[in-house]
Amino acid sequence: MACRICSGRLHPFADFGRQPLSDAFVAPGDPGEEFSFHLAAGVCENCSMAQLLEEVPRERMFHAGYPYLSSGSSVMREHFGNLAERLLATELAGPDPFVVELGCNDGAMLSVVAGAGVRHLGVEPSGGVADLAAARGVRVRKDFFEADTAAAVLAEDGPADVVYAANTLCHIPYLDSIMAGVDALLRPGGVFVFEDPYLGDIVERASFDQIYDEHFYFFTATSVRAMARRHGFELVDVERLPVHGGEVRYTLARRGARTPAPAVAGLLAAEEAAALCDPATLRGFAARVAHNRDRLVTLLGALREEGARVYGYGATAKSATVLTYCGIGPELVSLVTDTTPAKQGRLTPGSHIPVRGPEAFADPYPDYALLLAWNHAEEIMAKEAGFGRAGGTWILYVPEVHLVRA
Repeated sequence: MACRICSGRLHPFADFGRQPLSDAFVAPGDPGEEFSFHLAAGVCENCSMAQLLEEVPRERMFHAGYPYLSSGSSVMREHFGNLAERLLATELAGPDPFVVELGCNDGAMLSVVAGAGVRHLGVEPSGGVADLAAARGVRVRKDFFEADTAAAVLAEDGPADVVYAANTLCHIPYLDSIMAGVDALLRPGGVFVFEDPYLGDIVERASFDQIYDEHFYFFTATSVRAMARRHGFELVDVERLPVHGGEVRYTLARRGARTPAPAVAGLLAAEEAAALCDPATLRGFAARVAHNRDRLVTLLGALREEGARVYGYGATAKSATVLTYCGIGPELVSLVTDTTPAKQGRLTPGSHIPVRGPEAFADPYPDYALLLAWNHAEEIMAKEAGFGRAGGTWILYVPEVHLVRA
C-alpha cells in the first residue's frame, strides 16, 4: 500500500470492516444490492499523511442527489458568513478581486461574497446543491476541480486572489491535480485557504465517525506542510476551529511569498510532542474506539432489555460508520430523525433504520436519543429543550460513551 501523496509506505492503524456509502440512503423495499467498500485507514511513514486505504469512485459519492447542505445549521451559516467577511476585508480588498471556491455546496460562503458584488466562482460537482447556490445568486460551474478545470477557469476569468475550500479537500484523493490547478489559477501573491477535520481532534476525542468514505485524508499541520512543499507552496498560517468536531483552517502561499505565522510553528511543535503521526499513537486511538464500540453496544442492548425506546438524532454521513461498525440496527434504535427532506422516508445505509422528519422526535418523545450529530450538540440540545423537560436522556459516544440528562 502506497501513500497517495508521496508513494511512501502506509502503516494501517484502524479497520472498520465493510461499510456502505455514507450518503446512500435506501428506499424501503428497494431490492438492489448496496455498494460497500473496506473502510480502513493508514499513515505514511514518509510524509505523515493519514488516509484511507481504499478509494471510493467520486461519482458514487458526489452526484445530483448529494444530500448534505452547508446551510443546514445556523452555526455553520454564521461560520461561513464570518469567513466571507474576513476574506472581503483582507485578501479580497484589492482592485477587482476574484475568489474561487472548490465544492461550494449550496453557496453558504459565496452568497455573502456575491452580495458584496465581488467576482467569484463556485466549482461544485453535485448538481442539486449547485442549483441551490445558483438560486442564491452564486455563479457556479458544475464540475470536479482539477488541473484541466483550473486552466479553463483561468482562461475565462483570469487569476484568482483566493482559492478556498471547506470540508472538500479531504474528500479528494488526487491532490496532485488539485495542487497543480491551484498553482495555475492563483495570482503570484494569492493564497489557498482550506479547512477540514483535524486528525489531532479525531485522536483526542476518539471521534472515529469522522472516518468514512467521503473523508479520504485526515490532515495535520505536519502532513499539510509536506504536501504543500511538494508543489512549491508553503504552509503560512493555521487556525483551530471548533466546528464539525474540530477542524483546522490552513493557508498556503507560494514559497517565499509570505512569512509563516507563529501559529504554524506552534501547531507543528504540538504535533511532534504528542507523536500525533506515529503509528503507535494511532493504533492506541483505534483501541480506544473499539472499547467505545463495545460500551455503546452493551448500553443499547441493556436499554432494549429494559423496554426503553431509543431514537437516533441526525442521519449524518458519519453515522454510517457508527451504525455499521457497531452493528446497530432497528432492533436497537427504532428510527432516526433528520431535517433533510431527501433522507426522510428512506433507510440508513447498511443498517436500514427508518429515517423520519423532525416532527417524529416528539410524537411522542423517546426515552433516549443517540446523538449521531454530536458535533452540533449545543445547538441541538437547545433546540430540543422539550425532550429534557419530558425526562429524555441523550446518549453520546464522543469522547466516550456517556449520558446527558437535559
